[in-house]
Amino acid sequence: MNPMERFTTYFQGSTQIWMITLLLAVFSFLPVFSASSSIQMHAAHICLGLIIAIGVHRVPYRFFGPLSALLLWISVGMLVFTIAQGQTIGGANAARWIYVFGMSFQPSALASVALLVYLARKLAKKEGPWEFYPSFRTLLWPIVVVCILVLPANFSTTALIFLNSMILLAIGGYPLKHIAKIFAAGVVFLVLFVNVAKAFPEAMPNRVDTWFQRIETFFVGGDEDDNYQTTLAMTAIAEGGVKGMGPGRGLHKHFLPQNNSDFIYATIVEEYGLLGGTTVLLMYLWFMLASVRVARRAHDLFGRLVVIALSFSISLQAMINMAVAVHLFPVTGQTLPLVSAGGSSIWMTCLAIGIILAVSRGRGDGETMDADMDAANAAELESLNALEDA
Repeated sequence: MNPMERFTTYFQGSTQIWMITLLLAVFSFLPVFSASSSIQMHAAHICLGLIIAIGVHRVPYRFFGPLSALLLWISVGMLVFTIAQGQTIGGANAARWIYVFGMSFQPSALASVALLVYLARKLAKKEGPWEFYPSFRTLLWPIVVVCILVLPANFSTTALIFLNSMILLAIGGYPLKHIAKIFAAGVVFLVLFVNVAKAFPEAMPNRVDTWFQRIETFFVGGDEDDNYQTTLAMTAIAEGGVKGMGPGRGLHKHFLPQNNSDFIYATIVEEYGLLGGTTVLLMYLWFMLASVRVARRAHDLFGRLVVIALSFSISLQAMINMAVAVHLFPVTGQTLPLVSAGGSSIWMTCLAIGIILAVSRGRGDGETMDADMDAANAAELESLNALEDA
């Protein structure tokens, strides 16, 4: 067996998606090592993430539709637990993580992926027009539940989940007039939430004030402490120039908070210059275009919707991370997918990529069972469908 045959045996589906994933994963070791001096944990996260992608992409993607309902309920339970534990760090609400086998995990990352797959499944199965109020029971309820549970601790993630969901609804044929009503209801709820949070600050220490401080700092400006992160990030980018200072030679990474996660793009540009930063940007654009190609070739509507939804969410998060580093967007705390250090972000990105690759392999709802799919697997699929309907 030659090397190419061995590669295609373990890495099936879209070759372009695999190339982008592996290139970003390998490249991530350079800025993470440069910024944090230790890459053992990052290596473990990347290896586990790639194992997830390899395992998931071998599963016929028709299974992910009904399975998403189970994952959605699990993620909702985990989100409730994170709120109940009431963790604070430095006086600020940090109820975003739970600990599994000694490692931190962010349930909102799983909820985001499960929600998009669930919505894609429901949109693909719908026959006939959507009515606004009945659609809450079958389609919209998880958007409301997930956003309410994530919002107290993480506004930017809530906004991304909500925006990705609305875009998927629009692409999936949900009426735009109903989407406008959802947007209006979301704005009203956010205003009410902010006022309640300000009236009872002990319930959510400092988070609402942090949101307003970041927005005010971006649009109006603030004191030296408020601008510390963005000033250092912009200085690091300016020092990088066209070619950069070279791997490991960046100076501002030693003073920049979150230099291996939220602001890792500033570290990349400082050490690899405009050329390196542009290359990373183009990698995510290439990923989106390659995913669109996969979606166009998908065998059914569910495959097309789930690929567009997941690839867009990954690409949008990357663009926001890079926009924050170059001061085009307020500080959000969003990581750079596959590049930033962090466990749950890498794992859930790889889960989403695995589903996209599974679609690129085929075997969707519109196809017959493969020869190696026995009656037991068919029964398992039926049970998952029953669970989803329930």
